[in-house]
Amino acid sequence: MLCVGNFKHQQNFSPEQIERVEINGNRYYQTPVGVFPSVTSVTGWEKRNEFARWRRDNPEESERVCSRGTNLHKIIENYLNNDQVAIEQDSKENELFLLMKKEIDKINNIRALETPVWSKAVGLAGRVDCIAEYKKELCVIDFKGSTRSKRKEDIENYFLQACAYSLMWQELSGERCNKLCIIMGSETGLCQVFLENTIDYVKKLHNCIKTYKKYNEFPTIR
Repeated sequence: MLCVGNFKHQQNFSPEQIERVEINGNRYYQTPVGVFPSVTSVTGWEKRNEFARWRRDNPEESERVCSRGTNLHKIIENYLNNDQVAIEQDSKENELFLLMKKEIDKINNIRALETPVWSKAVGLAGRVDCIAEYKKELCVIDFKGSTRSKRKEDIENYFLQACAYSLMWQELSGERCNKLCIIMGSETGLCQVFLENTIDYVKKLHNCIKTYKKYNEFPTIR
């Protein structure tokens, strides 16, 4: 089975690349304006011990889930880039992609895809999955694979990540994304779409950053 996307791209903004570095076991990025902690490190800080314990207790499942996520993102990225995607082998990431495809096909006018972003004001850096119109409304879009379906309250860190990307994109490009969109396919056969307002997570993100700063080195801005 072959799938080929038919998406318009409006990538008028091309930021420079950023380099990943590690400081005291945490992920940072060297950007053109300084060294900033990664979005995922900051938004996942309070649950880091819980995640580490689960990975330690479930090494095989942890490896499987990580591989599934990497492969799923690559399939979606290729599809959104209008490359030919072969869906032949029996794999969870292929099943999840086909499950999510109906919602992915509602995306268009793509501004950014796996694009490096950073911000002096927010003090973070990372790579955003996708910034595009979903149902004709500009959103920060994140694609997730899951073993089971989720409730909105289970994935607040996803919205915090997307909020950070929204603020960074606005600083770099001048374009505002008022919506956050999480498209999630679960191995139970359900595709979920979560849509939230960016503004509802700005204060929560600020509190996450404050907590992280208590225990870690923070930006050195040029």
